[in-house]
Amino acid sequence: MNAFQLSGQTIFITGGGSGLGLGMAKCLSQSGARVVLCGRREKVLQEAVAEIGDLAAYVVHDVTDLEANAELVAKVEAAHGPVHHLINNAGVHLKKSAEEVTDAEFHTVLQTHVHAAFSLSRAFANRMLGRGEGHILFTASMASYFGIPMVSAYSAAKTAHIGLVRSLSADWSPRGIRVNAIAPGWIHSEMMHKAVNADPERKNKILSRTPLNCFGDPEDIGWAAVYLCSPAAKFVTGVSLPVDGGASIGF
Repeated sequence: MNAFQLSGQTIFITGGGSGLGLGMAKCLSQSGARVVLCGRREKVLQEAVAEIGDLAAYVVHDVTDLEANAELVAKVEAAHGPVHHLINNAGVHLKKSAEEVTDAEFHTVLQTHVHAAFSLSRAFANRMLGRGEGHILFTASMASYFGIPMVSAYSAAKTAHIGLVRSLSADWSPRGIRVNAIAPGWIHSEMMHKAVNADPERKNKILSRTPLNCFGDPEDIGWAAVYLCSPAAKFVTGVSLPVDGGASIGF
């Protein structure tokens, strides 16, 4: 038995068309899983599915349309069968000093990262609970653990993910649903480059406190997702796994 094999598993990934979501989708499909990518930009999703191959499909959906999430889950399972794993990866970034962040901007960040992720988790969990098994995975962040300037809304949202992982795991794991998170360090992605490319001082600071002295690749997050979704992690729930080159223990 290959404990990391995911054949026969269906995985729904929000924000799956690019960046970390695409990196996870590639690795999960290489391990045999069928991946259903969710996002707002159809062209991006089409390109991602073409790159991944026959084990990939997509659905165009805005996860912040909370009232439509239950209907989305029903449509996805009607088309692709039971979803065994939900990966809450969709997100937006906001780099701005705290005193300049508007209420509307703060709300938008939390709506995407927290409200939408909870809404989808609840919708999928209602079906997983009926089957007695399932797994929900959040994409947390280094901002879940320590203070980072200029990202107050993002930090609030990602810290909330850790709380949701603990609470949902306590609620649902006794009934068969594992709930975990991956906390990426600084990974090559469009979002990360927007944050650091115009700020050399910040980039150097990140690398200086990362013991491996480099940025990670989306596939580094992808293989961690394979582990947490696989039978190898069947006794793992309620945890946040840093994949960060040692940044969270660096000095």
